[in-house]
Amino acid sequence: MSVRIGRCTNFRRCEAADRWQVISIPDANSFVCPRCNEKLVEVRDSLHDEVAKPGGYGSGVGLKLLVSAVVILVGIACVVGWQKFSGAKAAGASGAQHTILRLAGSNTIGDEMGPSLAEAFLKGQGASDVHIVAGANPQEKMVLGTLPGDGAPSVITIAAHGSATAFTAMAANNCDIGMASRKIKPEEANTLTSLGDMTAPASEHIVGLDGIAVIVNSANPIDQLDKDHIRQLFTGEIKDWSQAGPFSGTVKIYARNDNSGTYDTFKSLVLAGKPLASGAQRIEDSQTLSEAVAADPKAIGFIGLPYIQSAKPLAVSDQGTLSLLPTRLTVGTEDYLFSRRLYLYTSANSTNKYVRQFVEFALSKQGQDVVGASGFVAQNVVAQAQTVAENAPEEYKRLTKDANRLSLDFRFQSGQAVLDNKAMVDLGRVVSLIADLKYSGDKIMLFGFADGKGGLQANESLSLSRAKTVESLFIQRGLKPAVVRGYGSGVAVASNDTDEGKGKNRRVEIWMKN
Repeated sequence: MSVRIGRCTNFRRCEAADRWQVISIPDANSFVCPRCNEKLVEVRDSLHDEVAKPGGYGSGVGLKLLVSAVVILVGIACVVGWQKFSGAKAAGASGAQHTILRLAGSNTIGDEMGPSLAEAFLKGQGASDVHIVAGANPQEKMVLGTLPGDGAPSVITIAAHGSATAFTAMAANNCDIGMASRKIKPEEANTLTSLGDMTAPASEHIVGLDGIAVIVNSANPIDQLDKDHIRQLFTGEIKDWSQAGPFSGTVKIYARNDNSGTYDTFKSLVLAGKPLASGAQRIEDSQTLSEAVAADPKAIGFIGLPYIQSAKPLAVSDQGTLSLLPTRLTVGTEDYLFSRRLYLYTSANSTNKYVRQFVEFALSKQGQDVVGASGFVAQNVVAQAQTVAENAPEEYKRLTKDANRLSLDFRFQSGQAVLDNKAMVDLGRVVSLIADLKYSGDKIMLFGFADGKGGLQANESLSLSRAKTVESLFIQRGLKPAVVRGYGSGVAVASNDTDEGKGKNRRVEIWMKN
C-alpha cells in the first residue's frame, strides 16, 4: 500500500508538530494530522522516494535515517545561520510560506522583545493567525502571520546568538535587521560600508533602553557596591564576600558569553581592560544566568533589566555620584551608571519595504509600549518627581523643587552642542507629551551640563550652549522654555575618568513646573 509522508505545522497546538514527527498517511485517507486534524505539509525532498520501499521511512531503518537527516539539518542551521535555514525551511516542505524579514543578533533583544515586536507588527499590518514558533534552539524563533490578500503565512525569523552576530549576519546578507545591545564598533562598521554609514540616523536606530543590573542572591545582605568593588569581584581580585561587605563565602561569578552585547558593554563599562576571572561560568542565555544567580547564595552576575526576576539587583555608584538602582527613571534618563541603549541596525538603502516599516513601528508609541511590556525601558516620555543631589548648585535645587523631571535627557557629542541620534527622535516625543498635556512653554525648564574635560568657565559656557541648542529646537516647534541654564560639570551622574562617564555627563535635562 502506498503512503504519503508529511509533518504537522500546527506548532504549540499539537504535540506531533512540536516534536517534528513524521507521519505516514495511506493514499486512501485524508492527508491530515491524526492528533489535531490539521492539514499536513507533505515531505518533498530527495529522500521521499524511499517512503514506500523496504527500509523506507515507514520502517525502523528508515526512521533512523530520518532522525539522522533531521540532526544533520539542525547542525547545518547552527553553522550557516538560522536565517538561511529558516529561509529554506520556514515555508515547510511545501514552500508555501514566505520570509519577509530576518532579524539576527542580541539575545537581550531577540529573546522576548524581538518576537513581541514582530507579533505586534504583523498584527498592525492586518495579519491573521499570528503566532510564534520555536526554532532549533531557545535562541531561534519564527513569527508567522497571514497578511491580507495572501493565501499563505508570512514569516519573520529571529536568531538571537549575541550582538556580534548581528554584524556578521549583515555582512553575509543573512539578515535584514541587526539587533545589538551595544553600539556598533568601528571595525564592524567598516565591514558594512557597502550598506551605508552604520552610525548615521538612517541606519542606527535606538529601540529602547536597558540597565545592566548587577545581581546577587536574595539572601546576600549587601545592597550596594561602588564600581571599583564590582570590578574587583568580577576580575577575581576579591575572592571572598567578606572583602566587599557584611557577608562571607567564596564569590561565584556568572557572566554572559563573548558573543553577548551585554558582556561587551559590561566589559567596557566595568572591567577597564582587565580580564574576567578565569573561574567565571559563561552562559549564553540571559534567563539561564539569572536563574543560576537566584539559586546560588554566593553568586554575583550581571543581566539586562527584564531578567532580574528572582535575583536581587544592587545599587551602584561611581566616584562622587549617588548610588542608584536600575529603575525606569534612572535608566530612561541614562543616569544609572550601567544604563545602555538597545539598537536596531539596517542598510540605509534596503529594497525590502518591511525593513523601514518595522523600524518605524518599533520606534512609534505603539512599538515602544511593546518594548516597555517586554521589561525594558520604553522611550515614551513621562514626567516624574526626582530628588536631586545635596551637592547640586543652590539655584538648580530651588528651581527643581516641586517640579517633575522628564524620563529622558538630551545628550551630545564630545566638545560640541550637536545632538546625538537618539536626541533628535526624542525631541518629537517630548513635544508630543507637552502637546498632550496642553502645556505651554512657560512650564518648561532646560538645564545643561558638561563633562569635566575643560575648565570651569569653558564648561559652564558649553553647558549653556547645549541648553540653548535645545531651546532653539523647542522654539521652532512653537514652545518657548521659561528657564534655560547651564551648570557646567556641577552635577555629574558618572565619573569623568572614562569616555562612557563623560558621555553621560554631557546632557540637557528637561523639567516641568507643576
